[in-house]
Amino acid sequence: MKRLFISLYLLVSLSFLGIGWTLDSIWQNSVEDSGAMDAPLVAFAQLLAKFPQQDREKYLNQLDRNAEYPLKLVDASQIALSPESELTADHLLITSQGDDHQFHFIKVGQQVLIAGPIEIDPRARLRGLFTLFFYLSLAFVSLIWVWPLSRDLKTLKSATREFGQAKWDTQIELSPRSQVLPLAMTFNKMSRQISTLIENQKHLSNAVSHEIRTPLARLKFALALMPQYCQPNSDPARRNEFLDEMKQDVKEMENLLQELLTYASLESQQKDIQFEHCALEVLTAQTIEKLTSSISAPVEFIKPSKPVYIIGDSLLIERAIQNLITNAQRFGRQSIKVEIKQSEQQVSLSITDDGQGIPIEDQGKIFEPFYRSQSVQNGNKGHGLGLAIIKRIMDRHEGKVTVESTEGHTCFTLYWPAVKSSRTSH
Repeated sequence: MKRLFISLYLLVSLSFLGIGWTLDSIWQNSVEDSGAMDAPLVAFAQLLAKFPQQDREKYLNQLDRNAEYPLKLVDASQIALSPESELTADHLLITSQGDDHQFHFIKVGQQVLIAGPIEIDPRARLRGLFTLFFYLSLAFVSLIWVWPLSRDLKTLKSATREFGQAKWDTQIELSPRSQVLPLAMTFNKMSRQISTLIENQKHLSNAVSHEIRTPLARLKFALALMPQYCQPNSDPARRNEFLDEMKQDVKEMENLLQELLTYASLESQQKDIQFEHCALEVLTAQTIEKLTSSISAPVEFIKPSKPVYIIGDSLLIERAIQNLITNAQRFGRQSIKVEIKQSEQQVSLSITDDGQGIPIEDQGKIFEPFYRSQSVQNGNKGHGLGLAIIKRIMDRHEGKVTVESTEGHTCFTLYWPAVKSSRTSH
């Protein structure tokens, strides 16, 4: 990570330095050396060239001389120049004398006009310092940008290392202004999903080992006793009762496996399922009708004033409603009420029964897989997956399920987002 920080910082700093230096050079060559600053001396030299050579010195002496800008004329033969230098009548040749002075040369016929020595403006020497300060400022600004990025990337690296060490609950906390915050949020979401999957796999393993063990033990015991019931002089009624008990054990294991498969399929969160517009009132009425023969307490269905539609998988929605009505039938005493409501933001379906309430300490846990309250009586033989399946179904539909329970009143409510489009179909 330190290597990444250094390379990124050097890249940004050297890029600023290179671009700035290049632009500065182009500016000096194209603008500062264009001749605009030297135009007065060039014009004066061209004016002198119009005078006869013997009169130029006289005219030059008549000028009001400036001590800081001395001028003189000499023969071109007295000027020794390097091979790459060339005097012309329309361009100045500038040479330096030490660090403080310089000379300007320009050709005037067969003579050369010399201006100097001219003192260089001391402020011009500060240009290098200002340039250095400019680049250091850019480097500091890039450091302000790069350092938090490097720090956050280091945090991400540490989190991934911990995650690789099977610390599935690893979470990353970054500043809301962090440049890699979306990446950290994606990592946190992935971590939570993987942690949930692993936890559920543990639950599934425990369920298979514990829930199947009891009916399997009964079946093994029944198989050991089977020769006794299959003798010619055995009682047919006892034999049939014995076989029915074995079938019941097999059915119990089949139900558990079916629940496990359903929960596992919802856990996978498949993305290829195509949702459709579903008439919630119709689905609810069909589910109640299917369960009418097995429901001991009467069901009161409070229908909405107008059709209510939601977007989802009709089979999953029907499964969620069926699970809640079955629970209400199992624990209700005299009445079960089903009611559908709709608002601008959401659609809700509540199922209320008058059975034994759910303890407050259990209300926050009953939607966890394989959780069963120890206080529940009434012959409950569930596996603790029904409500967990409902929660998964509602998560799949971007909805939620809630519970409110006191003694004699328990209400489960399913919530879906309201359909925004007016075009609906069943």
